[in-house]
Amino acid sequence: MLIEKDINKITQRGASLETIQQQIENFKKGFPYLNVIKAATIGDGIISLSDSEADKYAGYFDSRANDLKLLKFVPASGAATRMFKSLFSAKDEGKMDKSVNEFLERLKDFAFYDKLIETIGEASADYKTVLEHLLTSKGLDYGNLPKGLLHFHGYGQAARTPVEEHLVEGARYANSNKEVRLHFTVSPEHRKKFVELIDAVLPKYEAEHGVKYSISFSEQKPSTDTIAVNLDNTPFRTADDELLFRPAGHGALLENLNEQEADIIFIKNVDNVVPDRLKKETILYKKALAGVLLEYQDKIFGYLEKLYNEEINEALLAEILDFLETKLCTLPPEGFGAYSFDAKADYCKRKLNRPIRLCGMVKNVGEPGGGPFWAKDPDNSVSLQVVESAQIDLDNPEQKEIFQKATHFNPVDLVCSVKDYKGNKFNLLHFRDPQTGFITQKSQSGKDLKAQELPGLWNGAMSDWNTLFVEVPLITFNPVKTVNDLLRNEHQPA
Repeated sequence: MLIEKDINKITQRGASLETIQQQIENFKKGFPYLNVIKAATIGDGIISLSDSEADKYAGYFDSRANDLKLLKFVPASGAATRMFKSLFSAKDEGKMDKSVNEFLERLKDFAFYDKLIETIGEASADYKTVLEHLLTSKGLDYGNLPKGLLHFHGYGQAARTPVEEHLVEGARYANSNKEVRLHFTVSPEHRKKFVELIDAVLPKYEAEHGVKYSISFSEQKPSTDTIAVNLDNTPFRTADDELLFRPAGHGALLENLNEQEADIIFIKNVDNVVPDRLKKETILYKKALAGVLLEYQDKIFGYLEKLYNEEINEALLAEILDFLETKLCTLPPEGFGAYSFDAKADYCKRKLNRPIRLCGMVKNVGEPGGGPFWAKDPDNSVSLQVVESAQIDLDNPEQKEIFQKATHFNPVDLVCSVKDYKGNKFNLLHFRDPQTGFITQKSQSGKDLKAQELPGLWNGAMSDWNTLFVEVPLITFNPVKTVNDLLRNEHQPA
């Protein structure tokens, strides 16, 4: 099935033959569904903060921020092509629909309007000229750029990209001793443009916010790409008789995250930004989430010190087990009551000594995305998980009913702790579930194929982390999936 030149190519990409063979097995067998027990809801897996509690936790984080190494991690490699799908149809095939008409009617309301007209040379151009100059290299080339480099928000005569909005956000909550560290994951072909933009604007934002930025970049590793197969699960070959590898989705970014050095890492998608006038709640809740995480981390580290120093008795063990169940929502496997004292203590060590993620959750308003659930783990314990619909057997009436009872969904709003109680970095690759993933049908040069995604970064890639869900206001979630989303009030000037 795999010949010598295939094996050489796999090795050159930094992958192992065993990994590729496992991927082919995954295509044959499929991934097992996750067994969800119930939806996490307010008071039953999701923490709800009052205004005063949000202020308290934000204040607690502020009091400790200067003693911590902070990092804002922004996945920013995705191309913006899908943002302009309907506009491409109008440009290439003349297909006009409601969204295209709205775009053209409200053209002046986009932050990139002035720049677009400047490339065209006149304000009264026909719609095809407008679309060509917006989407192609004749003008702004937005159809080929990543979202992070597009002008999203207008500020009078100026306009900001998402990258710049993240710089501003970072100065407000990822600021330790006036140092603001941001890391962007980018695609190789766009890295130079990201660097050029940041080099151009950094002095301005450093002066405005009185901070020094430290910006780093990484690219999704070729070694994390997954092999594509034909519909009969044999390796797909290109016209040149070469194996085809495809990016394995955002789960591949776990390797990039694993290389970062920080005490607290904030994770947020590149397109989920708002203008300054609406940043107040985002900043408050980012700090509040970090404050909650630190409070739980303090408790966990204290318990681990005692567990590993053998300063433990029946009463303290019972207290730790109660903390695991009632605070960390981690339920022991069936028959746990019969475990010996030492076996229970080992279980506590294993469950507490893990990375911690605190996930903001917003009320479900019909947006696609993973939701918060209690789910069965491979060791038969139960924990909180962010679960995508593809991970659930929706043909099973019971599982479908549980899935439909979700009251919240995951807006990708995470605060993470990735060091142990002694200050050593965890190897995050040890805390993922390789049995989670997605198989989808695609095509290449007119030929059907099957593609495989690694466990999602906030699904299987973090499945063996200690997980907390906290409700956050809907205003903190304002993604831009289509260009017309920029016409929403949340993305417009006051």
